[in-house]
Amino acid sequence: MSLVVLEGLDGSGKGTQAQLLGEALARQGVPLRQVTFPDYSSPSSSLVKMYLGGEFGSAPEDVNAYAASAFYAVDRFASFRKDWGEDYRQGKLILCDRYATSNLVYQMGKVPREEWDNYLAWVEDFEYGKLGIPRPDLVLYLDMPLSVSQKLLLERYHGDSGKKDIHESHLEFLRACRECARYAGQRLGWREIPCAKDEVPLPVEEIHQAVLAAVSPLL
Repeated sequence: MSLVVLEGLDGSGKGTQAQLLGEALARQGVPLRQVTFPDYSSPSSSLVKMYLGGEFGSAPEDVNAYAASAFYAVDRFASFRKDWGEDYRQGKLILCDRYATSNLVYQMGKVPREEWDNYLAWVEDFEYGKLGIPRPDLVLYLDMPLSVSQKLLLERYHGDSGKKDIHESHLEFLRACRECARYAGQRLGWREIPCAKDEVPLPVEEIHQAVLAAVSPLL
């Protein structure tokens, strides 16, 4: 049983790389199940959608790290129990576009820096221990500079910045998220995949080859 996570800020190309990796593994005959979080098609994501839509406040900090983390964690628990848990137990490779790792990226910066290690330990205990979802075997962090990811987000929304959620629309928050991602990655052994050079995005295929090379030892 293997669980691989693609992590990164919005606009880093996670969805594209997850699709390319899934297609490459399928061609190799690897038994595979792809999962995306949050699961917006499920009622379990209702609190996540309310939070991102600004119903609990217009800024990310209006909901504390532990409450927001619980919203996302419950969605993952429901998805594991109802959707892909059996595939995992049967030995399929589970490929996740985001996972419990996203709480470390997006929520950890809401607590004082001197409490980051305590928050990190809390997330790991809560999600993998108390809720019982599987711990990842490999986390790949797609590191895209914020200036580049913001341009890619605007392209996704066809220039309409009003379509951004409360995470995507707060630049200082996102800068802190990138710092949190690097901190968590160093503590937990994530593999960082550079996605740009000199503020210019690398070719999608070049990033894909780096991702595929990182996953290959698990196959």
